[in-house]
Amino acid sequence: MLQNGKIKGLIFDCYKTLIDIRTDEKSQETNERVSNWLLYQGVKIGSDRLREEYRRKVASRLGNSGQQYPDIRIEEIFAEICEENAFREIDSFWLGIETAKVFRTASVRKLEAYPQSLKLLEKYRNIPKCIVSNAQRVFTEQELRFLGLYDHFNFVIISSDHRIKKPDTRLFKIALDNLGLEPWEVLSIGDTPENDIYPPQSLGMNAMHIHNAWKYA
Repeated sequence: MLQNGKIKGLIFDCYKTLIDIRTDEKSQETNERVSNWLLYQGVKIGSDRLREEYRRKVASRLGNSGQQYPDIRIEEIFAEICEENAFREIDSFWLGIETAKVFRTASVRKLEAYPQSLKLLEKYRNIPKCIVSNAQRVFTEQELRFLGLYDHFNFVIISSDHRIKKPDTRLFKIALDNLGLEPWEVLSIGDTPENDIYPPQSLGMNAMHIHNAWKYA
């Protein structure tokens, strides 16, 4: 896979590449759990309204971003919802962060590391590596940590931090700068061609689907 030493750095996607995940953010069950939890935090909002307010606020943020491929910070969305529906004094900043975590916990149906990807990371442990992911820092970093993935990487680039997401090539340019390598010295690995293959290739990088990369584990 490393082409006789020509590849000196690796960029990995996160979900469906390193982490096998299944979520259901829109389900009644998910939103009822969050709604009930919020009651004990000083916020009263029904599950149906919670789901609709979340959808509306996300759409508004994305639509007004001025970016071609915008991203949001989910904790800011929940902070607004909490502030607008509080029935007592709250710390909306803190509560936005905690609600994002509860929302994630309620929505996850499957979350585990791919054993093939763990083997791949171990085999190439001495090669500088990073993650470039369309994700939310508020819970993704913790998921990487408790699944034993985080420490395999020199750094992690998450779209919510930059308010843009793949296929925006700027995220890959940030990765290249941090790796200190030339594009042709780096291999991008992921599961989505439009996000993980074509954008890095447009910058002169190498790219490979994760299923093909597993063959080298």
